[in-house]
Amino acid sequence: MPKKRLTGIVTSLKMQKTAVVSVDRSRAHPVYKKLVTKVKKCKAKDDIGVELGDKVVIEEMPPVSKTVSWKIIKKVDGENKN
Repeated sequence: MPKKRLTGIVTSLKMQKTAVVSVDRSRAHPVYKKLVTKVKKCKAKDDIGVELGDKVVIEEMPPVSKTVSWKIIKKVDGENKN
């Protein structure tokens, strides 16, 4: 079974070697059919050196600590910030 991969934005870098990544997902409400956005914050191991606001891809891995069970795979090139 393949590992899960999610795309999100780095929201915090206050820990050593760990980044908090916010992952948004949108679903239609089952009754009202309105688009509902849920945000999940994942703590991910950072070996590549990301910056605040970077769009990244994270992947599941065996737990490194009590709360860290994701790792950052790569940065995703978005629009130019100029």
